[in-house]
Amino acid sequence: MIIWLNGTFGAGKTTTAGELTALLPGSRIFDTEEVGLMLRHVLASEIVRDFQDWQPWRGLVVAAAMQILDYVGGTLIVPQSVLVHQYWQEIRAGLEKASVPLHHFVLHADHDELLRRIRTDPSKPNSQWRLEHLDDYDAARSWHSREAHVIDTTALRPRQVATLIATCTGTAVG
Repeated sequence: MIIWLNGTFGAGKTTTAGELTALLPGSRIFDTEEVGLMLRHVLASEIVRDFQDWQPWRGLVVAAAMQILDYVGGTLIVPQSVLVHQYWQEIRAGLEKASVPLHHFVLHADHDELLRRIRTDPSKPNSQWRLEHLDDYDAARSWHSREAHVIDTTALRPRQVATLIATCTGTAVG
C-alpha cells in the first residue's frame, strides 16, 4: 500500500510522514525527490522548471515504488507535492495498473500559516522556490479536492494528522 502525502511546501508532509512511520509497523518513507536528483545529471540538457516535468521521473517513481513493495512489502509513505494534474494522473494510473492500493491525502494549511512555516523552516528558511510555488498549489486545489482526502493541518500537530491518516486508511494500531 502507498500513502501519498500531497500538498504544498510547509503543509507538513515530511513531518507527518515521520510520525506515520512511527505509528505504522512495516512502513517506510519513499522520498521520490531522490529519483529527481538521480535524473538531474542524466537529463541536465533537458531544461525544466521542476524535475517532475521530466516524464522519466513519473515512470521511475511508479517502477521504484512497485519494486520496493515487491521486495519488502508493507506500506510506503510518499511525502511529495504533485501540483500538475496530468502528472498525478500518470502516477495514479501506473500504480492502479500494478494493483498497488493507493491512499491520496492533501495536507493543507491556510495561506498565512504556510508563509509562516516556509519562512521559519530551519532547514530552508525563507525559501524563495517554495514561496514561488504557492500559486501553483492554489491552482491545484480544485483537482486535489476531487481526487484526495484533504486534511487541514493549520491547527493540528503532526502526530494528530498522522493519527487521522492512519485511521482513514484502516492502518491504525491499537
